[in-house]
Amino acid sequence: MSSTDTSAGSPAEAAPVGAIDMKLEVITVPVSDVDRAKAFYQGLGWRLDADIARGEAFRVVQFTPPHSECSISLGKGLSAAFGIDEMAAGSQQRLELVVSDIEAARDDLTGRGVDVSEVFHLGEGGRVPGPDPDRASYGSYATFRDPDGNSWLLQEVTTRLPGRVWEG
Repeated sequence: MSSTDTSAGSPAEAAPVGAIDMKLEVITVPVSDVDRAKAFYQGLGWRLDADIARGEAFRVVQFTPPHSECSISLGKGLSAAFGIDEMAAGSQQRLELVVSDIEAARDDLTGRGVDVSEVFHLGEGGRVPGPDPDRASYGSYATFRDPDGNSWLLQEVTTRLPGRVWEG
């Protein structure tokens, strides 16, 4: 099965696509030091959308990567405020950022002082150095971590596969 296949007969495949808009807008990134994390994400060149504090127990900082429709929030007291379990700082793994040029994205981040892996693609035995030999869309990657260890995966997408773009 290729990475673009879906399992036949799976519940997700059998259910009709919902008619109500549900847009993934914000992902929580757990951090240990809000000010340090704020400086890191500002250093990436991401747009600062909010920095709101309610006393000493609650603070939310929200950033949006360039041209993204999904933001990240970080802060303190977020879990308690919304009645959910606390996530450990650094526990958010493999957050994916889609880029149109993996090498340009890597160069931009390293130029901002971020420790980014070399570009790689996947082969039979796992990671292979360098971009996908055919520069196939969805085939080239690089990774980086924030100061707490939350990990980010850059993935080069130049052409979306059929069915991967919402119509209307």
